[in-house]
Amino acid sequence: MAGSRKLGRTTDHRKAMLRGMVTYLLENGQIETTVTRAKEVRSMAEKMITIAKGISGNDAAADLHLKRQVFAYVTKEDVANKLFNDIAPKYAERNGGYTKIIKIGPRRGDAAEMAIISLV
Repeated sequence: MAGSRKLGRTTDHRKAMLRGMVTYLLENGQIETTVTRAKEVRSMAEKMITIAKGISGNDAAADLHLKRQVFAYVTKEDVANKLFNDIAPKYAERNGGYTKIIKIGPRRGDAAEMAIISLV
């Protein structure tokens, strides 16, 4: 995560926030957040999908390692299973670009640039 954004949070808070947002994105398909957070979430969500795509069923030890990597990051077990069973197979033929970010203008309270990040 060299050069990643700090998002005005301590390291632990930032990691926990991103884990929660990635889990919510994978669970619901889209979330509304600030543009900078969306860009960070996109990075981690695409990594999780790429890891889940690597499960082939041929090499049990490698598959176990990949599953444990995903379970270590995604905070809900049912969302991780959805990632393996539904989301990853959907993107089997696609090499990256699993998410899109659509800017929706400034937030009313503090004029932060808002965006919707969704799975393609």
